[in-house]
Amino acid sequence: MSINFPLLLVIAVFVSGALALIDLVFLAPRRRAAIAHYQATTTHADPAAIDALAREPVLVEYGKSFFPVLAIVLVLRSFLVEPFQIPSGSMKPTLEVGDFILVNKFAYGIRLPVIDTKVIDIGEPQRGDVMVFRYPSDPNVNYIKRVIGLPGDVVRYTGDKRLYINGEPVAEILVGDEPGSLGSARLYQETIGEAEHLIRKEMLRNGVEPDREWHVPEGHYFMVGDNRDNSNDSRYWTDSDIPAPLLGMVPDRNIVGKAFAVWMSWPDPKFSNLPNFSRVGLIN
Repeated sequence: MSINFPLLLVIAVFVSGALALIDLVFLAPRRRAAIAHYQATTTHADPAAIDALAREPVLVEYGKSFFPVLAIVLVLRSFLVEPFQIPSGSMKPTLEVGDFILVNKFAYGIRLPVIDTKVIDIGEPQRGDVMVFRYPSDPNVNYIKRVIGLPGDVVRYTGDKRLYINGEPVAEILVGDEPGSLGSARLYQETIGEAEHLIRKEMLRNGVEPDREWHVPEGHYFMVGDNRDNSNDSRYWTDSDIPAPLLGMVPDRNIVGKAFAVWMSWPDPKFSNLPNFSRVGLIN
């Protein structure tokens, strides 16, 4: 079962904030009145008694303590920057398994948490952006891929592993064999829009797929992983509940944000394996 963390965070902020507000409006004035009454009825007020009268209920104390922290986390995570960890190798060599990344939540507009409704339009995804989005067939699962097709584009992927956008081949230059692959995989430098990045292709899978073409509808995006032969992306998604023209497309409402940096890498988080920072840097 997947956990809806944004919803839990919103509920936690609401509950802790409600406790703090109830204390401010109702409980705190009663405590002050009780202290004033006690002091008016005695000539030698006992400090311990005053402390007891002034003591906040346990739930109120916790609510007031956690509310500002939770509120700050909610604002940062919902509107500014959210961290994610890469669970698979679908974006190799750009992103490795275990990379911890930062995602800009306002690059494509300000969205309300949980309901994900865009309230302020700031920008739109561009070709070549590395984008985090909610998987169309299961919105509780976050995916990360590269934006290949924009609304109105015609995307074609051929059996010889070449991408075409609106009839034009996407520029790529052979870099060489992937280290350690013994020639079974090659790295290419690909240029899409203003983004220059490495992609990975497996040489043992040449010619196994037919040419395919997609027309990207308005308000949707076509996403592909940099590990071209090991990525579950727009080329392969199937879902009987999604109409054929929208199959494989990511709707704008599913966008989470733009991935822009790796801040730590921890492929196997065990006590014997410490995180490393050798891959820290901006994402191309």
